[in-house]
Amino acid sequence: MNYATLCLYEILNEADVESRQIRKTLHHYPENCMTKEDPKPHFIPGLMLAQSFFNELVEPIIDSHLPQLKYSAALIGTGSEVLGFDTEMSTDHGWGPRVMLFLRPGDLEQNRETISKLLREKLPPTFRGYSTSFTPPDPEDNGVQHLTLGKPGSINHRVELFTISDYFEDYMDIRVDEPIEAVDWLTLQFQILRSIIAGGVFRDDLGLDKVRERFRWYPRDVWFYILASCWSRLGEEEQLMGRAGIVGDEIGSSLIASRLVHTIMRLAFLMERVYPPYAKWFGTAFDKLKCSETLKPLLEGVIGAPNWKERDALLAKSYSQIAILHNQLQITPPLPDKPTLFHKRPFQVIHGERFAESIKSVISGKKVKAIAAKRLIGNIDMISDNTDLLEDTSRRKALFPLYL
Repeated sequence: MNYATLCLYEILNEADVESRQIRKTLHHYPENCMTKEDPKPHFIPGLMLAQSFFNELVEPIIDSHLPQLKYSAALIGTGSEVLGFDTEMSTDHGWGPRVMLFLRPGDLEQNRETISKLLREKLPPTFRGYSTSFTPPDPEDNGVQHLTLGKPGSINHRVELFTISDYFEDYMDIRVDEPIEAVDWLTLQFQILRSIIAGGVFRDDLGLDKVRERFRWYPRDVWFYILASCWSRLGEEEQLMGRAGIVGDEIGSSLIASRLVHTIMRLAFLMERVYPPYAKWFGTAFDKLKCSETLKPLLEGVIGAPNWKERDALLAKSYSQIAILHNQLQITPPLPDKPTLFHKRPFQVIHGERFAESIKSVISGKKVKAIAAKRLIGNIDMISDNTDLLEDTSRRKALFPLYL
């Protein structure tokens, strides 16, 4: 019998109502998942782990003691496992059996301590070979918590409790009972929007999924504005790669080419109506786009090209592909999808500014039309790549004047 199983049997000796449900979990343990000799369990994707943790342990414990309680349970927001990109390496911090519970305000106030105490006392020390107990937040490391083997009856769990409104206000600086304006959309980071609609909802008595659905994708005009801004950026820089290269600045040319690749990839995400994640998972998520099969080899070639002329040839093919994708959207009249020389100079361009202007012309709402009347600056991700700005949603409103 392995160490994880022994821990569970210790709990069974003391458990009452939960014992039958906990016994069921024993059948799911691989025999070698966590032993004293080999404490490293088999990797389980964190989202799958969270759902099983809730279904098999957390939900039965709460429902047996608070059977009338209405709540939603989910794993959304921060964490690579929410995006579905976690690997075994992710388990070294901030990762483990965890779940988020959303209660009505009055229920949260009345039951917060009761639920926390119940789970602290009733949860087993391990689940699927992973500890259910976490270290206290590390103030020297942004509050990060690590898995640590807890003692039966004293589990420092990560079953976190919120109200739906408070969570969204804290995480996004958005009041979900109010309209979401264009400036709100434009000052919300791609990653934050993606992390809200990613993850999973495991139980939904309170309509959490209905709130999440509001963020599924941009309103039409906001989407068009960000698309136009992305094309505008391409138009501003596409000729610069060759201009740097022709004077012998291959480092500068390569850097500009990388920026162009990034812009093309963003356009691909936007055209497929998928929020791009932050830098760590940007390429991984791009691989999952439909257009990646065609675009990825070209863009890899651009990044690895030894000189500007090879970059130029591969970028030209990339421009053509992204222009074809634009025309397939049918949101504007068809535009040329073959690159041409830039004012007779030996640099191939697709004239991104033409695409930007064409998209701008089909924006219909007054508010976004007024924003698009100025130079196209895009959303917050296109204004800055500073993490402290992008992730600090309390600063969003300070950016509103940029769009007024």
